[in-house]
Amino acid sequence: MINKSVSNVKTALKGVENSMTFMLGGFGLCGIPENAIEELVRLGVSDITCISNNAGVDDFGLGLLLQKHQIKKMIASYVGENKEFERQMLSGEMEVELVPQGTLAQRCQAAQGGFPAFYTPAGYGTEVAEGKESRSFNGKMYILEEAFKADFSFVKAWKGDEAGNLIFKGTARNFNPCMCGSANITVAEVEELVPAGELDPNQIHVPGIFVQRIFQGTAYEKRIEQRTVRQRN
Repeated sequence: MINKSVSNVKTALKGVENSMTFMLGGFGLCGIPENAIEELVRLGVSDITCISNNAGVDDFGLGLLLQKHQIKKMIASYVGENKEFERQMLSGEMEVELVPQGTLAQRCQAAQGGFPAFYTPAGYGTEVAEGKESRSFNGKMYILEEAFKADFSFVKAWKGDEAGNLIFKGTARNFNPCMCGSANITVAEVEELVPAGELDPNQIHVPGIFVQRIFQGTAYEKRIEQRTVRQRN
């Protein structure tokens, strides 16, 4: 059986270069590939394009890359709680393409399935549709959205095996599954890496065919973006 496991994050990110396009899973700070992001910061790659739901917060997640001005363009659906993201966008220091959240997910899935483009009603009649082909289906207008093209996809799963099969936990599933296989190389980091054959096939969310490299991550902080608790009576 093919063994896709690598020893550490440095080996997993072999081939990463300046000016590449990266997909990064996660929603807010939930299920983000913490180890891969930290390694991108360490490598100091520049002029990169990042495709992700949002850009973390000022001092965590993709916010770490923003601090170092490593991101040339951000493709996201949400600015979130990141003031530096907002500042760089408004000042023109960084190019930003805001995409409806469902469209963002579907553009990943289109790339995953090998589809070059698809029609969606989301964004028709707004700035999102400017410069894009539109067409009527059954009396309703749709715009043509192209699949993403990325060099690397970085995802984070709860458990995986050496063949690249992945299981996600709770809401950390979010954008991670649709980014698997959506780039030339998919790198998965997991909290627990087990031998192939140890996972229950019925519990696997993403089959290993969509993953090229897998490693066991370390020291996950799993920070909560906004903590909401009830007041004591």
